[in-house]
Amino acid sequence: MSTLVANLRYFKGSLVFTLISLVLAWFVGLEYGKTVSAALSTLFIVAVLAVLEVSLSFDNAVVNAKVLRTMPPVWQRRFITWGILIAVFGMRIVFPLLIVGIMAEISPWQALVLAASQPEEYARVMTAAHVSIAAFGGTFLAMVGLKFFFDVHKDVHWVRVIEEPLTKLGKIEAVEIALVLITLYGVSRLLPEASVLPFVLSGMLGIVTFVVVEGVSALMGVEEEGAELVAKSGFASFLYLEVLDASFSFDGVIGAFALTNNLFVIALGLGIGAMFVRSLTIMLVERGTLSAYRYLEHGAFWAILALAALMLVGSVTHIPEVITGLIGAVLIALSFISSVRQNRQESSDS
Repeated sequence: MSTLVANLRYFKGSLVFTLISLVLAWFVGLEYGKTVSAALSTLFIVAVLAVLEVSLSFDNAVVNAKVLRTMPPVWQRRFITWGILIAVFGMRIVFPLLIVGIMAEISPWQALVLAASQPEEYARVMTAAHVSIAAFGGTFLAMVGLKFFFDVHKDVHWVRVIEEPLTKLGKIEAVEIALVLITLYGVSRLLPEASVLPFVLSGMLGIVTFVVVEGVSALMGVEEEGAELVAKSGFASFLYLEVLDASFSFDGVIGAFALTNNLFVIALGLGIGAMFVRSLTIMLVERGTLSAYRYLEHGAFWAILALAALMLVGSVTHIPEVITGLIGAVLIALSFISSVRQNRQESSDS
């Protein structure tokens, strides 16, 4: 019981934000639906979106914690404060408006007016950008996951039969870039001709973004090897985590349109989820969970690769939201169980 209470303190801010968001959701529902029934329906949709976001981003929290624990304290605080503002307001509100503005060739303000006055048209434009968004997010996440498994210095393996050979392949220079490019080309062959160029260009931009973020850390004198990525450089780490969060949020933002066309309802629901992911990240860092459960980060990176694959395949055919929402949670749960078993075995051996 004491452990539960200790863990709950990390979620106080998230719970307060949830309460405020649900109150706002009630008034949004009344404004657009004009009835109590519509307001209740809006509350339900916001709750479902929050759960969807947490399930999609649980592996994001694990990777965030991995990088955050090695960041200087000042940059940890900046990520917790500035980062959450960027995550909630930037990625869940401003970024979708920018996408719609670019696709419809209108200003972000006009996109906001469109979202408020013509939500169906806003949703249509946003959904039309799905191929490009999926390509960028999918390739960036694929680079993140493959970089971890191709790390030649990685000596702890969860799925040994797969992970151990991958570390040997990591000796080949830029092997992860080659693999992602081949995958990108293969998926593009399945797309309609009009979608091929946007898909390939966006995918290449995702790869370039990953390389640039890593390059920033190198220019700032970061000497860290392998899977630590950019964990010793405060600014580079902050940049890496924000781009990673953006890549995770793409799928949630697009998937949310299956439930509602209302930008404000989507922002409230996904914002709640983003807050809980941040709280979970802080808890994982301060309680040393990743060190105690050695395979947890392996499960997170497998989940990242799975989500990357689903995003790329989702450009060709619809992937049910329940699959994208559950696969990460299942992989992390399995890695947690394996970690517990390993800990018990070591305790019994000693």
